[in-house]
Amino acid sequence: MTANSAIIYDAVRTPRSKGKADGTLHEVKPIDLGAGLLNALQTRNNLDTAYVDDVVMGCVSPVGEQGSDIAKMAVQNAGWDESVAGVQLNRFCASGLEAINTAAAKVAAGWEQLIVAGGIECMSRVPMGSDGGAMAADAAFAVKESFVPQGIGADTIATIDGYSRADVDAYALESQKRAAAARDNGWFDASVVPVKDCNGLIILERDDFIKPNSTMEGLGALKASFAEMGKYGFDDIILKKYNTLERIDHVHTPGNSSGIVDGASAVLIGNERIGKDLGLKPRARIVTTAILSTDPIIMLTGPGPAAKKALKTARMNTRDIDLWEINEAFASVALRYMRDLDISHDITNVVGGSIAMGHPLGATGGCILSSMLDELERRDLSTGMLSLCVGGGMGISTIIERV
Repeated sequence: MTANSAIIYDAVRTPRSKGKADGTLHEVKPIDLGAGLLNALQTRNNLDTAYVDDVVMGCVSPVGEQGSDIAKMAVQNAGWDESVAGVQLNRFCASGLEAINTAAAKVAAGWEQLIVAGGIECMSRVPMGSDGGAMAADAAFAVKESFVPQGIGADTIATIDGYSRADVDAYALESQKRAAAARDNGWFDASVVPVKDCNGLIILERDDFIKPNSTMEGLGALKASFAEMGKYGFDDIILKKYNTLERIDHVHTPGNSSGIVDGASAVLIGNERIGKDLGLKPRARIVTTAILSTDPIIMLTGPGPAAKKALKTARMNTRDIDLWEINEAFASVALRYMRDLDISHDITNVVGGSIAMGHPLGATGGCILSSMLDELERRDLSTGMLSLCVGGGMGISTIIERV
């Protein structure tokens, strides 16, 4: 490590729960979800918050209750020192990991010493897409740029790579099995902070979106989510560019796609000196990060190339990575990622992913980091790669290494 290595001192998240009005966390305001994690970091690390330079939080729908710079609002809501700043950022589904990477870059540059980074997304209170934007809400832009909804892009990946409905359902079933086993064996407990009400009573202690009783038969009975949408002309847009395809096989359903949930994450990142001064225990360092963009029409093919870029920057190869994590936006995204990198499912998403636990958009990057770090420690392994697909064809990756 160097003097300005970006060191991870702690990583926490909330449980994830159904992002609808009948979800367990629907009663919790976004600023309360965020403040709960900040208070947990403070308590767990006996942290004098006056030493925190900034709080960087991803949020994909920063409007309404999640608007007005939710990161700073959460800081104030948590009662942290008034010197602590806060900023919200949005890189679509990569927002949480982008927040972490931004914090790491600032620390590595020597500009700041201690930062909290992560994300907040209460999808039951601020629905996905409620912030509008050119991608789907501006018809002129959508036509000019050949916009296609992500689900149809996922179906296109399956069609190009030859993944059948059985293939994507089998992947989804394994995600459910792994996530249920991890939760029920307590493998998430070190990082999952129970959400409590104003009286200190627990609202939710563990992830409750996981469906442990899933079966291939049950998954197979679900209707394809994007077939009707494809008939509106979106399939034709894809086929115009990928003109060797005869048709799009619509294989993705609610059962093999990421779930809509509420959740938040927070990671404590600092340099070596501040850690020693405050008595913090280093857990890992951020080795390198990568961001790039690929085809914006399919939109979901960026994670593999981003991981390769990160490996090149770090002068590493796939054999140097012990565990891999790809956000399970759709099953075909994970299958493509493993194919791109020639890696086994045995070392990829070993505790399940967003198909089982849900994808709280702006928070997911921090969620998968905490799970990765816990699992590296549990298995006594060293190095992990985190990747997500991102709107507009982007891909993001981060390599962490235990210290």
